[in-house]
Amino acid sequence: MNQEAPIIVGLDIGTTKIAAIAGRKNEYGKLEILGFGKATSFGVQHGMVLNIDQTIKAIRQALENCYASSPHLEINEVYVGIAGHHIKSLQTRGDIVRNDVDAEISQKDIDQLINDQYKTVIPASDQIIDVIPQQYIVDSLQNITYPIGMSGVKVGANFHIITGDKNAIRNINRSVEKSGLKIRDLVLQPLASAAAVMCDMDFEAGVAIVDIGGGTTDLAVFYEGILKHTAVIPYGGENITNDIKNGLGVLKTQAEQMKVQFGYALADEAKSNAYITIPGLRGQSPKEISVKNLAHIIQARMSEILDFVVYHLKQIGMDNKMLNGGIILTGGGSQLKHLIQLTEYTTGASARIGFPNEHLASGLFDEELTKPMYATCVGLILKGYNDFENDRKSLEENYIKINTSYLAKEQAAQSVAQQEEWEEEAPTTQEIQDRKAKERNASLKNFLDKMKTKIIDMFTEEEDAKL
Repeated sequence: MNQEAPIIVGLDIGTTKIAAIAGRKNEYGKLEILGFGKATSFGVQHGMVLNIDQTIKAIRQALENCYASSPHLEINEVYVGIAGHHIKSLQTRGDIVRNDVDAEISQKDIDQLINDQYKTVIPASDQIIDVIPQQYIVDSLQNITYPIGMSGVKVGANFHIITGDKNAIRNINRSVEKSGLKIRDLVLQPLASAAAVMCDMDFEAGVAIVDIGGGTTDLAVFYEGILKHTAVIPYGGENITNDIKNGLGVLKTQAEQMKVQFGYALADEAKSNAYITIPGLRGQSPKEISVKNLAHIIQARMSEILDFVVYHLKQIGMDNKMLNGGIILTGGGSQLKHLIQLTEYTTGASARIGFPNEHLASGLFDEELTKPMYATCVGLILKGYNDFENDRKSLEENYIKINTSYLAKEQAAQSVAQQEEWEEEAPTTQEIQDRKAKERNASLKNFLDKMKTKIIDMFTEEEDAKL
């Protein structure tokens, strides 16, 4: 493990679960997981915090489970994912005119260009979450991906700006801060998931990330290495569970269990003669549920979600022929059986499941982390490393302090363990005396055995001589 790298923590506040993962890159650039904790989410609906007290309890529970998995870990700051109906996006264009035209374009110029976009006029109830450059323009040269080092008078760029409701953002901030943590940055969940499940070739080929969470389905579209579009679809796995509950007249816990164990996203693949037996309530007779009917309910809602995906792709002029990398399904809802076939049928593009193991080191802390439902949390850690590797000193200073504390505790624990091991191995005076006595007895026995053998040989030789 690379001891110089910082420990970075991702916190995913979802509708159905809250997960906290701590990780650090090793010397090969792969992410090693140091701590992992999760808790059932209460107080969050459709990705928005509606009950701060319940959310705080769930966050603290996830942190306690993370500490239990790694007792020497210290968590002070986190990267937090954000989603919800309130998330919106818009495209803008910005330009600056440089005074010193002979000097090369520097990172300072780019930072100024980006910071100017935070002054973009948006509704008073909204707040800018992130400003993402798409393509740069230097004088008359267009479609530039990296302008630093070039010369020019006018530098501009096209930007993708992500906004959210101020109150929704404030509720997330309060929940995290009252849990004893500080937010390093808020990251749009589909962008975090994309970082976890995609490689460089995917970004260039053209892909659509469809992150099916509990309360929402998040969409991010990339083409030729550029973020083209983001959207939040107001339906997720929780809606499917409620559809099953209402359609089949069962409890919500039963509906969730049926969805996970027996659910099909494609009704044609479900067996028509298969049934699920549900125990009756308070002496009532058991209820039999058709697996085929269950699949029809799931397919209806999933088809609606995928229709939204197709709508957004058409809005930006991205048809299935431009998505050479296809559609990457991730999130907890992506684990439905035959969802890939339904996605390919509905969108006309190839599809696959995105697992967050693209950047993870082998020999994971917990194999469960390879499931798509943890893609956002892993991506948040990668976002933190992107900040660190781009020489953001505030991040480095803050996290090296945490890292040093962790190492000090780890080394102290190792010293104590080693001392205890030495104490256990160190023999007492009585043990030394017993050991020496055993050695003397063994030596005497060996001598007597040799003498006995010689005497027997002498008598044998005398008998042979008489004969």
